[in-house]
Amino acid sequence: MKRKRSLWRRILFWVGAAAVGFYALVIAALVGLKWIDPPTTMVQIQRRVQARIHRRPYRKRYVFVPLGRISKELQHAAIASEDERFYQHHGIDWTELHKAVDRDLDRGKLGRGASTIAQQLVKNLFLTTSRSVVRKAIEFTISPAADLILGKQRVLELYLNVIEWGPGIYGAEAAASYYYNTPAARLGREESARLAAIVPSPLKRKPARMEQLSADILEKMRNMGW
Repeated sequence: MKRKRSLWRRILFWVGAAAVGFYALVIAALVGLKWIDPPTTMVQIQRRVQARIHRRPYRKRYVFVPLGRISKELQHAAIASEDERFYQHHGIDWTELHKAVDRDLDRGKLGRGASTIAQQLVKNLFLTTSRSVVRKAIEFTISPAADLILGKQRVLELYLNVIEWGPGIYGAEAAASYYYNTPAARLGREESARLAAIVPSPLKRKPARMEQLSADILEKMRNMGW
């Protein structure tokens, strides 16, 4: 019994030490990301590895641009679609989270949830797209720190530059060029709504097919005063 207890104590110690080390690295990375643009992300690495495993061709399109070179229409469309209370919360939207939990309980299954822009950014930067309770817990605990350290505008800038918008397409500049042959700064209202509509499922959705979802996003934008 003593040996077993000793073994479990050692395991718990090293698990705890690994967790502390991970969070320390993440906090240090967030401080750096306040000024440094990321050359890649964990989700981008995940996609490249998946392509190699399945022997699929893979071409990465990723150009980081300042927030000022991303259309205000796209900024507004992304917020209206993904995180309407972006400027009211601190990384976790408790109001929307409660609504999501109630919906899941009513349906008896887990839905998409109420991930904020900060949570989605944390997932893209440090985690993967695989769904698990552990991943959500880590995402949930890091997001307030990301919101505090980076600030709203940097969170939005990083988010719009690193998220997926199709196979190998990362960020607003690459998405605008690929789908509309234009820089992100020149995206119009309709184009922005269609791009925002594919963010929840970028490997399956196409902007040209997003009539209803883009219309819903445009309505949200109008209701928010944009």
